[in-house]
Amino acid sequence: MTSIGSAIDKKYEILKKIGQGGMSVVYLAMDKRLNKQWAIKEIKKEGSGRNNEIIVQSLLAEANLMKKLDHPSLPRIVDIIDTGETIYVVMDYIEGEPLDRIVNEYGAQPQERVIDWAKQLCDVLQYLHSQKPPIIYRDMKPANVMLKPEGNLKVIDFGIAREFKEENLADTVSLGTKGYAAPEQFGGKGQTDARTDIYCLGVTLYHLVTGQNPSEPPYELYPIRQWNPNLSGGLERIIQKCTQLNPEDRYQSCAELLYDLEHYEKVDDEYKRKQKGKLKAFIISSSLCLLMLITGFTGRFLAAKEKGDNYDNKINISASTEYETKINTYKEAINLIGSDPRAYHKLLEAYKANNTFGDQESNEFTALYNSNKSAFSTPDIENLNIKYDIGTTYFYLYSGGDNSFRSRILKAYPYFLDIYEADNEDFEFNSMAESYYIIGSFYSQYVVNSTSVKEPTKEAYEVLLESLIVCMENVEDYDYDDAAYIKLIMYQEIMNLLNDHRRGFALTGVEQAEVESVLSKAYEEAEALFVTQTTSMELQENIKAIYPGYMEALERSYINAEERR
Repeated sequence: MTSIGSAIDKKYEILKKIGQGGMSVVYLAMDKRLNKQWAIKEIKKEGSGRNNEIIVQSLLAEANLMKKLDHPSLPRIVDIIDTGETIYVVMDYIEGEPLDRIVNEYGAQPQERVIDWAKQLCDVLQYLHSQKPPIIYRDMKPANVMLKPEGNLKVIDFGIAREFKEENLADTVSLGTKGYAAPEQFGGKGQTDARTDIYCLGVTLYHLVTGQNPSEPPYELYPIRQWNPNLSGGLERIIQKCTQLNPEDRYQSCAELLYDLEHYEKVDDEYKRKQKGKLKAFIISSSLCLLMLITGFTGRFLAAKEKGDNYDNKINISASTEYETKINTYKEAINLIGSDPRAYHKLLEAYKANNTFGDQESNEFTALYNSNKSAFSTPDIENLNIKYDIGTTYFYLYSGGDNSFRSRILKAYPYFLDIYEADNEDFEFNSMAESYYIIGSFYSQYVVNSTSVKEPTKEAYEVLLESLIVCMENVEDYDYDDAAYIKLIMYQEIMNLLNDHRRGFALTGVEQAEVESVLSKAYEEAEALFVTQTTSMELQENIKAIYPGYMEALERSYINAEERR
């Protein structure tokens, strides 16, 4: 066992043990270079026998499988160190609680919460099954699902996951957790496939919503309403279909299961009875003289409902969908219902996740938004939220124009102006939007329109400094791809802005320490970033090079201003 305080590969300092399995130990470690915590799984190769070999190969398979994966609900593998006798797998450290601990402590979980978790788990399983070849997880259970503090789930422990081989007639090894594993996991019934994971997920949902552990007596999956009559009949039917002994009788894909989870109330027997009763009452009460009118109204109603359902399906596509398909689907949703802000948010989210928002993306987005702009004219919260989302996307991600900070600010400025003029105190991001507006207003008046005879006042400079601080604090949470480069661009442009207006700060009487503080913060944040890409490294070095000169120039400007007085 690795000792606490020792360093693996001279860079990962072991802080404490956080878990242990049959042949592996998991530690919390600190990366001394990045000052970041990781989880490290230690796998000992010692021992002999078929069982030992299977477990070692299983643990190695876990690491090799996870190296290829990229999904928000899966931990990342960042390093694999093989010393000959021991293998160390360095991965994301996940803060949170396993779902089995939550159920053990608090009992059965609320139905709506379990359904939300089910959708998240469906999405990650669908992602695994969509790999080439498909990856079958085979060990879905509450103990292998971590609930993070913000409410999202992470699936852990890929020790018995396997790649589906179409030519195989059966699995070579029987592995799984008794009570959760599907019948085919124990040999003699064909190889495991996507439907195996659906079975395990169904049992997991059963455990979460009833509080009854399937690995304990009575070792049987009763209908969930036998434990709690208030549970949905629709959810009961979904779980029963997931856990059929014959794979042919289960859901055949996670997409099929996800659809029913999204519409679980429609699966409910009671819902169906009510709908039949309403239809019967409608037929009895209808009269011939109103038939044409009712038929026309019903047609419009059903068409609108179908349109709404189609819209919902488009904006709720799997997170693992390919980027281009995702973009086109969200645009189709906007073309269906252009007044609903949800599809716009989804489209922006896709751009940000792909770190792609140049002129092409900007043009296609604004064309969609502007064609429906009147729908977002009122100053209510939903409309302000979409404008804030658009504004911040331009502010931090836009790479069009001349790819400068100024281009981003000027593109974002109209959206923050709308929020500022709305002055809705109930809007959550009102103060931050005001800071962005102030920066945009300053650029519009005094940077772009530099020939203007109007000069900034002391108050304008001081408000600008406060807003730049807010801007830097907010960008610290920006964690999309290439975030370091985006941050460095912003820090450099802030330093350039302060340098260009150093005489104005001095002459209007702004305290020198205030300006130096913002300049130093921009420099320190830039210097602290860990960068590996050449362009980012060059940008960081340039910031380090200009900082001393900017500080000296600022000092001289204040000395000259004092002499002029």
